[in-house]
Amino acid sequence: MSSEKAYPVMETFTSVQGEGAFTGVPSFFIRLGGCDVGCVWCDVKDSWDADRHPQRIVTELVEQAVASGVHHVIVTGGEPTMYDLSDLTSALKQVGKRVHIETSGTNALTGEFDWITFSPKKFKAPLPEYFAKSHELKVIVYHKSDLIWAEELASQMPSTTSLYLQAEWEKREQMSPLIFDHVIKHPRWRVGVQIHKYMGVE
Repeated sequence: MSSEKAYPVMETFTSVQGEGAFTGVPSFFIRLGGCDVGCVWCDVKDSWDADRHPQRIVTELVEQAVASGVHHVIVTGGEPTMYDLSDLTSALKQVGKRVHIETSGTNALTGEFDWITFSPKKFKAPLPEYFAKSHELKVIVYHKSDLIWAEELASQMPSTTSLYLQAEWEKREQMSPLIFDHVIKHPRWRVGVQIHKYMGVE
């Protein structure tokens, strides 16, 4: 492990997990720069170009995570699997952190994670490995056809995987009723809500 390994980091911040199975849990976020997916509706497009963001070493990131005072650390992006995350996750685990990742699954997973949130996108196909190893499937619903696609994805997941349908934020008024009806008819799913946006926090 190298504590001097560096990653392009768009931002770090302490907040609550705003969506999914750990909604409401205080967490320290590490948002890496760089993305190889390019969702047209992405709400963090500033993260896409890795060269725009400073390289920060593992030691600094771990020190910030410890100083945050919270137990959960979430590695997100951009698309964090573009990088070898072994050094980062190992160092975070050594200081007792629970480490999560949010990924579209477009690259091989490296590092040790306690929770994998898999959010595949139609813009770039995910790797097959994510269907077996992910703890949570989060499908963003931008169009009603995404509900059909979501069922195709869910059919490939283990029965223990938590399933979430989440309206794309700008389409929430149109998509939320469709998601509600779908979840009622297919009760393995849960409704995903971005509580941080309703609360007006990051």
